[in-house]
Amino acid sequence: MSATAAATRLRDRLTTASMVGPALLLFVVMLVVPVCLSVYLSLTDWNGYSANPALVGLRNYFDLARSEEAIRAGWVTLVIAGVGTILLSVLGLGFALLVNGASRLNSIFRVVLFYPHVLSALVVGFLWSAVLGTSGVVNGFLTTRGAEVLPFLSNPTWALATLIGVLVWAGFGVNVVLYLAGLQTISKDLLEAARIDGASPRQTFLNVTLPALAPVVTVNLVLSLVSLLKTYDLVVSLTGGGPAGSTQTAAYLILWDSFHNNALGFGSAQSVVLMLVTGGLALTVARLRSRADQGVKG
Repeated sequence: MSATAAATRLRDRLTTASMVGPALLLFVVMLVVPVCLSVYLSLTDWNGYSANPALVGLRNYFDLARSEEAIRAGWVTLVIAGVGTILLSVLGLGFALLVNGASRLNSIFRVVLFYPHVLSALVVGFLWSAVLGTSGVVNGFLTTRGAEVLPFLSNPTWALATLIGVLVWAGFGVNVVLYLAGLQTISKDLLEAARIDGASPRQTFLNVTLPALAPVVTVNLVLSLVSLLKTYDLVVSLTGGGPAGSTQTAAYLILWDSFHNNALGFGSAQSVVLMLVTGGLALTVARLRSRADQGVKG
């Protein structure tokens, strides 16, 4: 190898390192280090103040498996994630089909549909608690009409349904945008060929549009699932985890145990389990969608 070639290779490697290095360093500092630290703390009894937390092995994980409160929060989180993901995908696709066209009215509708997503989850929670609370706008109107007050936020079942509804309202704008982007990539010639062949709108949607949107569906499902599994801020501002813990999610309980109960070791164990469950579910959804896509292509 000549000296010129070696110098060129070294320069290329230095250029690559200078471009990848900052991103890699940021990834390690912002993700790898916190995850490793969380795993370590989950094996201790650290209360957030002691300088030398004692190692307790897997005791926090055994306590977590026996905690009725943590198990209930896990189920609540799974219900929110499952139902919310389905609603976000279905409603997102439905509204995307409705506003998929080049017109001034559709442009306005797109802005209106996406607007809730730009609001802070805390603001959304306070807004809807003012609308749906016991003394809120809706119940105030019902009271003036002589009707009974509806327990949007005071009944466990109603509160969970209300929380899911508000989460969907606040988040489905992103799904609409992603589906709109996917719809723009579908070949108009393909749609026109289906029309000429006599396919009905339903047949065109099922056999042309939906298969073409398969990658977008996968992305939406994974993003929605991961986002809903870590629901926290809206719970704080809308229900506070109540009534009777019916809307207490895993993320909410992690923060509560860690900083209110000063049990950061136990809270870290919960965060590690939530991280593993989130990663496992996201990979499962991605693999199922990949198999479905391969089946369609086959």
